Amino acid sequence: MDKDRITGSARDFAGKVEGTAGNVAGDARSQLEGRAREAAGAAQNLYGQAKDAARDAKDAAIGYAKDSYEKSGDTFRDGSQAIAKGVQDNPLGSLLIAGGIGFALALLMTRQPRRSPSRWR
Repeated sequence: MDKDRITGSARDFAGKVEGTAGNVAGDARSQLEGRAREAAGAAQNLYGQAKDAARDAKDAAIGYAKDSYEKSGDTFRDGSQAIAKGVQDNPLGSLLIAGGIGFALALLMTRQPRRSPSRWR
């Protein structure tokens, strides 16, 4: 719990007490000051709640990131094992796929760059 929430609740309560005392005594100034203190306390309490919510969201995001990072190794390992099993089950198909990818990369790397058409002036 944030200290702003505690302070805000205390101010809110003190403002209510002061406003009630002003009502009983018939003092308009005490009523007004009590309502102002009550509003300031409520605002400070809301500010503390917002800080708590932001802190909780940050902590949750850090927790999710840590979990994802820890699980990423397992996911990579599972994918590698699946690829290795696929290669063991069908070595010829895997060789053809690897050759096709290599051929496509070679075509892309050796291709001449495009030149813009010449303009007649």
